[in-house]
Amino acid sequence: MHYVTAKGILSAKNGMNLYRGCSHGCIYCDSRSNCYHMEHDFEDIEIKANAIPLLENALKRKRKKCMIGTGSMTDPYIPLELEIGYVRKALSLIYEYGCGFTVITKSNRIMRDIDLLKKINEKTKCVVQMTLTTYDEEVCRKIEPNVSTTAERFEVLKQMRDAGIPTVVWLTPILPFINDTEENISGILDMCIEAKVYGIICFGMGLTLREGNREYFYKQLDRLYPRLKEKYIERYGNQYIIASPNNTNLMHLFHKKCEQYGIIHNNEQIFNYLRTFEENNIGKQLSLWDLETR
Repeated sequence: MHYVTAKGILSAKNGMNLYRGCSHGCIYCDSRSNCYHMEHDFEDIEIKANAIPLLENALKRKRKKCMIGTGSMTDPYIPLELEIGYVRKALSLIYEYGCGFTVITKSNRIMRDIDLLKKINEKTKCVVQMTLTTYDEEVCRKIEPNVSTTAERFEVLKQMRDAGIPTVVWLTPILPFINDTEENISGILDMCIEAKVYGIICFGMGLTLREGNREYFYKQLDRLYPRLKEKYIERYGNQYIIASPNNTNLMHLFHKKCEQYGIIHNNEQIFNYLRTFEENNIGKQLSLWDLETR
């Protein structure tokens, strides 16, 4: 790890990255792409030394309360967070200044902060976003070696449900010839149904590859799935969007099952929900189950 002094902490859309780089080791990670200009080894985590004072100053200057988001570039709940504690400090400030919060993670370390997440959600809105890619625990350990297993993430979703905290699942990426099966998608959707997630974000069954992350991904395929790299190169060449051959059938399954169980599956609708600040939200997830109890 190494420290830097940052000029700012919040983006124009109120997103923040407390860390840059990641130690989770997901073989498909887009954040490795050269376009993000990360001038250090990806596993050498960059820590913004002045992140918390910058955040407090930014929140003080806000004319309107808003949703603050994190996790789009780097999972904030990397192991280093337990040592540095920036996320928890940020959550305390977000609660103090009355803003909402949303986070994308693959780690059950988020449960350390459930007390603050609940307090934010009681005051306004807190949404926990969890990425799920594979129902198969063995595949999970291969393609996402250093993160919480799918079963552990499922447990987080259920605990958030019980705490009244809304959840959103990212069903991405789905890797062609690895986890692009009906069994896998159905298994993940069944978890989402049981956890009563608000919505599921899915851009299609596949992944994206560009300079930087493509090379890393292919290197890992050589190690984990011999001869599969050649199949990718033959079929996709240097394409950016790598769509599963099963995309049409799997997307039909996805939309049909979400519709059946009242899970929001329109990406723009979910993003609008994540962006919208709500005063005095009681943390209730509007879904089929809520309608049935009215």
